[in-house]
Amino acid sequence: MDRSASGWLNGLIGVVIFSGSLPATRVAVMQFDPVFLTVARAAIAGALALLLLLFFAKKRPAMRDVFSLVVVAAGVVVGFPLLTALALQHMTSAHSVVFIGLLPLATAVFGVIRGGERPKPAFWIFAVMGSALVCRFALARGPSAAPVGDALMMAAIIVCGLGYAEGAKLSRTLGGWQVISWALVLSLPLMILASIWSMPASFSDVDAPALAGLVYVSLFSMLIGFVFWYRGLAQGGIASVGQLQLLQPFLGLTLAATLLHETVTWTMFAVTAAVIACVAAARKFAR
Repeated sequence: MDRSASGWLNGLIGVVIFSGSLPATRVAVMQFDPVFLTVARAAIAGALALLLLLFFAKKRPAMRDVFSLVVVAAGVVVGFPLLTALALQHMTSAHSVVFIGLLPLATAVFGVIRGGERPKPAFWIFAVMGSALVCRFALARGPSAAPVGDALMMAAIIVCGLGYAEGAKLSRTLGGWQVISWALVLSLPLMILASIWSMPASFSDVDAPALAGLVYVSLFSMLIGFVFWYRGLAQGGIASVGQLQLLQPFLGLTLAATLLHETVTWTMFAVTAAVIACVAAARKFAR
């Protein structure tokens, strides 16, 4: 398998794993405080990442890589999980996953700024069209629907796009699983302290679905998914493979409907389909 095809395969696996993140977060945040959920998932994943790095005897990153790892940690270890957990207190996971349609554009923008990529002008036309559809959908629901949740999701998309692009750039030299592992380990001491501080007094009242949600976002969303995702972005290109994220709303909406029994409207599917069409066209001009 050539490098480009391998990049797309790894990216697709990562997207499939990430598709369960928002539904799992929605289940978990119904019984866990958003701050605890954020720091606990990072602490659990960070402990596992540390064991992996020690087992494979990986050398510490060079000092020149520390800034990038801090950016990755701020974006995908803390920023995106916390902002989405807070947002999901104000909206359903079905509504939130539509915002994922903005992630390819955010990732591409930061891919240019931080990754040195240069997509063709036509790429931006289609990418912006897709993003405009997502924004129009959010605004159409009215300012009183979930303005706080919408704002939090928009902020989450921005920091996540930065974390994706920064991690993909670093993965070219450090390796995909090492990037997320070192970012988790870098933030591990703070996450452990924050977990102890924000831990609920008792877990006896926490239902199995909430615990399952915590386990999923800790193991799959926070660690395993990034192993494939960063490798895919590094192999196939940030802007190009990043367009696979447009499959995530479809998968996320399906999970929200089947597992959480949330209402999924035809408007949500229509907007998602239109966004995918726009960014699929943009992919042709990504390089």
